[in-house]
Amino acid sequence: MATQKIVIDGVGHTYVPPRGQSVRALDGITAEIAKDEFVTIVGPSGCGKSTLIYLVGGFLPLGEGRIEVDNQPVSSPSPNRGIVFQHFALFPWKTVRQNVLYGLERQKVDPAQRVELAQKFIDLVKLTGFEDAFPSQLSGGMKQRVAIARTLVTDPDILLMDEPFGALDAQTRAILQEELLDIWSSRRKTVMFVTHDVNEAVLLSDRVIVMTARPGRVKAVIDIDLPRPRTLQVTRGQQFAGHCQEIWELVREEAQQASGIASG
Repeated sequence: MATQKIVIDGVGHTYVPPRGQSVRALDGITAEIAKDEFVTIVGPSGCGKSTLIYLVGGFLPLGEGRIEVDNQPVSSPSPNRGIVFQHFALFPWKTVRQNVLYGLERQKVDPAQRVELAQKFIDLVKLTGFEDAFPSQLSGGMKQRVAIARTLVTDPDILLMDEPFGALDAQTRAILQEELLDIWSSRRKTVMFVTHDVNEAVLLSDRVIVMTARPGRVKAVIDIDLPRPRTLQVTRGQQFAGHCQEIWELVREEAQQASGIASG
């Protein structure tokens, strides 16, 4: 029986702004994610996908329900839960190497070991030769590689990825999807990945959690029973297309309800 790495039990969240109306983002979310499992969260815009990631990361206070990692309640951010954002979140005044070194410096890793580790992960994301470049000198895909290296270098057990490829062009996105799967296969992290792209969800995942329109609830959990590695032959097969169609229909249903359009 798989060990449950992340337990989410009855989690709700309401945003209460200083002025204006409060917004119920999540309501009664319950899910379990096994050690080393790759789980993707999809759903219509505004359904609370990112909110759930931030709650698991400890970046938002948990007001309702329970979130545990390794049987310990989540109450604040931890180096054990690395997060990759859609918009890179790099330090513009730091070079590639300095950005990757940042987390190791915070953890007070030995200086010589820091440099060695940083180079190892720069090489891993195929940025060798760009160590001294600044973010302004990099393409979007290269910036995201830096962000992934900066997160991986501290060796977190869990990767929380909030639409990390959403701002990239299709070709760069496909390349980074493939590289992420290679990294995940070799380093075996537990991954929670948010995306709007149903094909991306099926390509990457062991399971896909489909959320309802706001307030987000779990509408369905789909097992992706496709062989790995996900070769071109697999992604062009009927089974892959069937998973994509099933998930798209579930998401479309919720998007239509959210926009007041009757389905059918």
